[in-house]
Parts: sequence; C-alpha cells; structure tokens
Amino acid sequence: MDCLRARGSKRWGSLLPMVAMAIVLAGSTSPVIAADLHVGKARRNITPDGPIPLSGQMHTRISKAVESPVYAEAIALESRDGQTSVDQAIMIACDLVAIREGIIDDVRSKLKDRLPGFDVSKLVISATHTHTAPEVRDEAYDLPPDGIVRPSQYRVSLVDRLAEVAAEAWDGRKPGFVGWGLGHAVVAHNRRALYKFGEAKMYGATNTPNFRGIEGYEDHGVEVLCFWNSDRQLIATAINVACPAQEVESRSAVNADFWHQVRTALRKEHGDDLCILGWIGAAGDQSPHLMFRKAAEERMRKLRGLDPLEEIARRVVDAWQEAYDGAKQEMHGDAPLMHRVSMIDLPVRQVTEAERAAAQKEVEALSKDPKNLTRMRWNKAVLDRYESQTPETTYPMELHVLRLGDVAIATNSFELFTDYGIQMKSRSPALQTFVIQLAGPGSYLPSQRAVLGGSYSAVIQSNKVGPEGGQTLVDETVSGIEKLWEKK
Repeated sequence: MDCLRARGSKRWGSLLPMVAMAIVLAGSTSPVIAADLHVGKARRNITPDGPIPLSGQMHTRISKAVESPVYAEAIALESRDGQTSVDQAIMIACDLVAIREGIIDDVRSKLKDRLPGFDVSKLVISATHTHTAPEVRDEAYDLPPDGIVRPSQYRVSLVDRLAEVAAEAWDGRKPGFVGWGLGHAVVAHNRRALYKFGEAKMYGATNTPNFRGIEGYEDHGVEVLCFWNSDRQLIATAINVACPAQEVESRSAVNADFWHQVRTALRKEHGDDLCILGWIGAAGDQSPHLMFRKAAEERMRKLRGLDPLEEIARRVVDAWQEAYDGAKQEMHGDAPLMHRVSMIDLPVRQVTEAERAAAQKEVEALSKDPKNLTRMRWNKAVLDRYESQTPETTYPMELHVLRLGDVAIATNSFELFTDYGIQMKSRSPALQTFVIQLAGPGSYLPSQRAVLGGSYSAVIQSNKVGPEGGQTLVDETVSGIEKLWEKK
C-alpha cells in the first residue's frame, strides 16, 4: 500500500485485484472496503417563478428576466461489499451565492425518513457563487411590499427541490465507474491590487503610478471527476475550478453565469442527460474579471466572436476535455470510497476596539437612509460580535473529507483565499485533491497578507474567521485527508 500514498501512484486498478480489500483507518473500529461503486445522478431546475431579489451585492436588485436558468445538480455515491453498504455520499452543487444558514439542516430533515438507508450527515451542498442567483433571506435587502417572490417563499421551494434531487440521485444509483483527470484553464484572476505603501484594494486600478503588483496566487488547475454507468457511458462529471461564477455579477436578471455555457457545450457533445456539478475551489480572492491587459484580452475575445461567458466556457470545456481524455483511460469500478464528517472549531477573528469604533460610525451614518440597509447591517454585525466575543470564542464548521480511489475531496463553508487551497493540495497525500468552498453560508477567510493590506474581503466586516482560523482549517483538513491514507 506504500505506493498508494505517493502523489505519483499508479492507477488503483493496476495495483489491486478486483476483489474487496479492507483498509483499517487509524482510530476506526471497522474496516473500510474497496468495494463495488454505485453511482446515481439527478438535476433540478431551481429558477424562481417570478421576479425575485438577487443575492450578492450591497444594494437591492429585483430580477427583471431569466437570462439562464439556475440548477441544482447531484451525484450519489455508494460503495458496496455484496449487499452491505460500506460508505456513501450525496453531493449537490447549486447555482446560488452561498448555502445559507439552516438550508442543509432542513434538507437533511426531509431526507431522514425519505431515505432510510442513507446517513444524512453525508449530504454535501455547495454553491457556485453566482451573484445573479435568487436570495433566500427576507431581511437581506430593503424589499418592495409586493410584486415579487419573497425570498422566504423561494427558500421553502428550494429546500423541497434539493430534497427531491438528492432522493432521485440516491434512488437511481447503479453499478458504475469513476475516473479522474487534470486540465488547465485561465479563468480566475486575483482581484486584489497592491500599492506603494502596502495597502491593497479589491478590483483596484492597476494603471496608476502607485500600483506595485497583484497580491496573491492564482490556481489555474481544472480538477475533473467523471462517472460512467455499467455500459461505460458518461453520465455525470464534477468540475473543480478555483474561480467564483461572477462574470455578470452586477446584472438584474437570474443567471447561472459561465456554468450555463459550460453545461450547454458539454451536453451538446455528451447528451442532454449529462449531470454537471460546478465545484468552486478556494477562490475568496479570485474572480473572472480582468485586472490588467484588458484591451488586448477584449480584442482577442471579439476576434473569436465570443461574449465573455462563452470565452470562459470555452476555456473550461477545453480543460475538461484535456482531463477527460486521461480519465476515460482509467475507469475504476472498485475504487474505495471513504467519507468522514466532523465538526471543527476555528478561532474567530477578534474585533478590536478600533474596529468597533469605526463600525459604530458607519452604522450611525448609514442608518439615515433605508437604501443603505444591507451595508448598515454589515457594520452592525461587527458591533454585535464585539459585545459577545471572548478570547475563547470559536466558529464551528462542518468538515467533509472523502477518499475516492486516489482522489481526495475536502469541503469548507467559506470564501476561502486561494493560498489556503494551495496549502491543502500541496500537503495532501492524495494523487489529486479537490477543494470545494461555500459548502455552507460563507464569509471571506483571508490570508495574513490580505489582512495587512486591508480593503473589502479582508476587513473585519468581511471576516468571521481570520488567518489563525484559516491555518487551523488547513491543518484539520490535511489531517483528515491523511487519516484516509493511513495504513494499519
């Protein structure tokens, strides 16, 4: 088994016979089996039925149209030793800005009796972070009294549809195969500009004399999982891109952003029933927006005859094809599935007295105009935190780590800065590691250098957890993955 611990390991199928093999995890009382893989998939349209507030900006936007539908896409996985279930997972990716508080719990509650053979703690729901997605909270914006779908009404139907798509995927699972691959695409751009005296600014100008560079790294890898049925027909794929879906983030229309064009292109090639999960990697300091060389980039896009969403999709699809060409050469029907769920406590970012005073001034100024409701509440939350915090205050987060053959998958609930994702991938013993952010309500989790630079995404209003908690998250994630690769 030593060769499986290395990132450069040969494929699983060439190392083990097609028989179940027990792998005893450290601290586990029962073996985990490399057993037959069963796969199910489903998707649901989660587009609202009328005008609705859109999530993702500091001002109220009511949707005037549906430019592209928003979806929830699901994959159900189960490993079986004969008729015995060894481990399982249901993973749903949604065209939403985040998975707000309580939604996962509500979906699990609906599934508990509906799927008696499924451990509902092993349901994962993540968001693509499109900023043109329906809002689910009535209190988030200053809303008109009528003429719209209320966010709370939409939330009820959303939970129902998420439960339905999970159940359909689970009920439809059959023997299948999985494969993994890696491609590359320039989609993400670090969006924090650095200046002469050390300050930073999200989307800051780069054509000024004080500009000194871009703050952080970018991850252009496109991690791909592919799933086939027993006839070796492609039925589902998960695409992990370290970039949020916010190219058209300022529009007043429902829009799945570049994932709609990606899905359209792949389904044209592989069939309308193909299920496509968009998994956003660690990308809290990233976006598709250009930071420099804008005129040259725009010229080339126009010469290709593509709009911005089509250009991004072209790159993602090309990278997916690159990964798929490798993955389809190694289809695994007996790859071990191991799924561990734990609650971890992360130290919060403490509000200082200076930060409290600055937030108080903002609240007083913004309270004078109802149009500033969202920004006022953003600052008011800092005051509330200051009053309740203690040095021991922590932020609880549900952490999922999975092993699927030579691949690791890890989730977090944040808009996680890319530095942390790079640490996780570099330290992971897996051949390939998928990091999925926004499997929860979200808030930015910045690097230390970002906090020093300041600006939106790295100020106290943006962060419930700071760099200390970010490092704890990395260490806990890597430790969880390592346990899945331990031999006993």
